[in-house]
Amino acid sequence: MTVTETAIPKIVSQDEWLVERKKLLTNEKEFTRQRDRVNAERRRLPMVRLEKQYIFDTPQGKKTLVDLFEGRHQLVIYHFMFDPEWEKGCMGCTGFVDAIGDLSMLAERDTAFAVISRAPLAKLEAYKASKGWDISWYSSFGSDFNYDFHATLDESVAPIEYNYRSKAEIEEKNGRPITPGETPGLSVFFRVGDDVFHTYSTFERGVEDITDSYNILDVTPYGRQEDFEDSPPGWPQKPTYG
Repeated sequence: MTVTETAIPKIVSQDEWLVERKKLLTNEKEFTRQRDRVNAERRRLPMVRLEKQYIFDTPQGKKTLVDLFEGRHQLVIYHFMFDPEWEKGCMGCTGFVDAIGDLSMLAERDTAFAVISRAPLAKLEAYKASKGWDISWYSSFGSDFNYDFHATLDESVAPIEYNYRSKAEIEEKNGRPITPGETPGLSVFFRVGDDVFHTYSTFERGVEDITDSYNILDVTPYGRQEDFEDSPPGWPQKPTYG
C-alpha cells in the first residue's frame, strides 16, 4: 500500500524542519493554555437542580438518576443513538464507545460513567454482548430523559433544541428541514445528597475530545481527514491509498 505522491508533506532538510517545528510548538503551547482556560471556565459553570424524577431500566432492575451515581458525586452520561425500532446501535456511537478505553480512573476520582439510549434494555444488552463491552448501559425507554436533554428530537413530545439552537436556527444554519430522531451528546450531573443537578451538556463535535483516536490523529500530517479541517490548498482531506 502506497500513498499517492501528491498527498505527502513537503520534503525539507532537518534544519528547515526544526524551524517550522519550533513555530508550531509556540502555537501548541498557546492551545494547551487556552484549553486549560476553557476547562476552568467549564468547571465554574452554575448548575440547575433537577425537579423531575427519571427512571431507567438496568440489568439490576429499575433505577433513578441518583442511583446511577453509584454513591459518587459526579455522573457523566453519553447519549448513545439507539432508536427503539432499531436492531443495532448507531455506527458513529459504536465507534465512540469502542474508542473510550479504560475508565477506571473515573471511579477513583468520584465519577461514574454511563451510556443511555431509548431502545429497550434487551436490545441494548444484546448489542453490548455482541461488541464485548463492559460499560454501564441503561435504557430510558418510556422516560422523558432523552427529550429533556435533547438526545431525541421529536416536536410532538418537546420543542426541538439541539446544541443550544432552536429548530428555526438549526434549519437556517443547515438550509434544510431538521430530521427528527436520535442525536448524540454528553451530559454531566452532580449530586448533593439525594439532589441531582445538571452542570453541563455538549453535542456534535463537543463530544469527540473525550476519546483518544481524534487526539492521536491531530498530531499526524493528514489530521482527522474531515472536511472541516483547514489544510493547505490542494491538500486532500481524505488521502487516496493504492
